[in-house]
Amino acid sequence: MTDTPSRDPNDVAAAVPDLDTIVSLSKRRGFVFPSSEIYGGINAVWDYGPLGVELKNNVKRAWWRAMVQERDDIVGLDAGILMHPQVWITSGHVGSFSDPLVECGTCRRRYRLDELPGAESLTATDLTDPTVIERFKLTCPNDGGPLSAPRRFNLMFQTYMGPVQDEASVVYFRPETAQGSYVNFKNVQQSSRKKIPFGIAQIGKSFRNEISPGNFVFRMREFEQMEMQYFVRPDQAAAIFEEWLPRRWDWYVRYGVTPARLRFREHAPDELAHYAKKAIDVEYRFPFGWKELEGIHNRGDFDLSRHAEATGENLEYFDPATEEHFTPFIIETAGGPDRAAFTFLIDSYREEEVRGERRVSLALHPDLAPYKVAVLPLLKKRPEIVELCHRILADLKRDMMAVYDDTAAIGKLYRRQDEIGTPWCVTVDVDSLEDMAVTVRDRDSMTQERIPVEGVKRAILDKLDAARG
Repeated sequence: MTDTPSRDPNDVAAAVPDLDTIVSLSKRRGFVFPSSEIYGGINAVWDYGPLGVELKNNVKRAWWRAMVQERDDIVGLDAGILMHPQVWITSGHVGSFSDPLVECGTCRRRYRLDELPGAESLTATDLTDPTVIERFKLTCPNDGGPLSAPRRFNLMFQTYMGPVQDEASVVYFRPETAQGSYVNFKNVQQSSRKKIPFGIAQIGKSFRNEISPGNFVFRMREFEQMEMQYFVRPDQAAAIFEEWLPRRWDWYVRYGVTPARLRFREHAPDELAHYAKKAIDVEYRFPFGWKELEGIHNRGDFDLSRHAEATGENLEYFDPATEEHFTPFIIETAGGPDRAAFTFLIDSYREEEVRGERRVSLALHPDLAPYKVAVLPLLKKRPEIVELCHRILADLKRDMMAVYDDTAAIGKLYRRQDEIGTPWCVTVDVDSLEDMAVTVRDRDSMTQERIPVEGVKRAILDKLDAARG
């Protein structure tokens, strides 16, 4: 990673000026649909279509490869969504996990204070000031009506466990996966025999009752997280925190995000979460501005110490080399496949004119592309061409996601695959029946090469391997 240069954020243009471009493509091509759309939808919940689920799964695989598979010091965990309710009291979520809410006195709409027009420069201290509306002359963005003083709104979804709905049966849908790693710290460390420093990685669903979700899948009420908790010696926490910054930055660049559209932003002292000693966000230049893509946090020993105190369980680590007992500090990396997939979609979007026609393509990294290859017949009315296509397709499908399409002329088939990000197309033509060779077309360069049928899979696998670097 190179240092981010000092620059005016306004000098960096978004990859796609209009978010509707991505929203439209996502629905048209089957990446993302509004949830329960035939019933009018439900706010801030989205369904991933056939291509979207492949993209999102590929993002999760890429993260898991980088965080677990390629490392010896991080192991995986899949903790339950429902946890003992005391976990969330101990962690501070019941008392502190809230956003500032304001309400319009005329239209009765509710907003997050920090997302109102004119509130972009508010500090964390401002957000708790009961006079902030008057000080900054903020009004309702819908009808210009007067806004109430801010009040705190807890973001956790609450439900009941068991047949009786009373206070004793209250449980919460988790707002983060991290607490599952903390309460399992001892189980994981002892069963995996890991020595500090080591990490626990998780991918899983979380739920937040957002006041004003929006911007497509950027902020949702039901979403997935990719979080890693790295347990370290207290005296090494500051240095290890700094080491994780370039690692997480480089992961996004490795999979295609333009570095100029990334930046680091450190949280101000009055902005830090109750558990954090230091926090830095990796931000991306979305069409709606610079927003958090992933957070890296030094959580200190807050979490393990609080859970140990609440349960009486000894969550200290014993270092046999120094014969010391200590409570580890935690360095956290917290992102998610929804926001990451959204970012990869935006940053890969390309529009150009080719031979007088508009060409749209998604320059997705091949590891992330929903389909790695499409097999296309030049003439779908020739059964022997179609049969050869399906033989090639069956061979490819053993090792990768591949698709067959014959629903248009070859030019339109290429454009369709370009628009969904398929890196390579294999075309079977009349000559293929004679020379047993096919044409392989590259999405980005649009160059074509002739390859023997028996070498197609090996060629595509080699291209995938080369793309990984």
